[in-house]
Amino acid sequence: MTAISVGEAIPPFTATSTHGDISLDTLKGRKTVLYFYPKDNTPGCTTQAQGFRDLHSEFEAAGARIIGVSRDSLKSHQNFTAKHELPFALISDADESLCTLFKVIKMKNMYGKQVRGIERSTFLIDENGVLVKEWRGLRVPGHVDAVLQAVREH
Repeated sequence: MTAISVGEAIPPFTATSTHGDISLDTLKGRKTVLYFYPKDNTPGCTTQAQGFRDLHSEFEAAGARIIGVSRDSLKSHQNFTAKHELPFALISDADESLCTLFKVIKMKNMYGKQVRGIERSTFLIDENGVLVKEWRGLRVPGHVDAVLQAVREH
């Protein structure tokens, strides 16, 4: 599978989430905010998830659903969801198929060591399954507000 770029349709996929299987067909008809994050229950990832949670009703009012993606297990996602009362689905991408499609796996420095991990990234997909905007290597503060603004503009 080749990586997706802005302006291109998302190829068919199916992924397991805390809300059941999610596929390209289930995304069509509504805007989707697909955000990739490194790991459940880490400080930045928790802050980001809480930001999307806190503005969830505003995303819904703007016609968009939110879906988080990491390589964590479904069990880890279920615990993370319960602990932080997340109203949106989290996809377990243990085989990295979505991570590969969206090119979010990068070499990163952790405590002076090179490790392979998810680069925090967010993608806005339109009602027809076309990628319309992306944010890569982002910082958490202010990001959720920027995504909400983009959803309202598209």
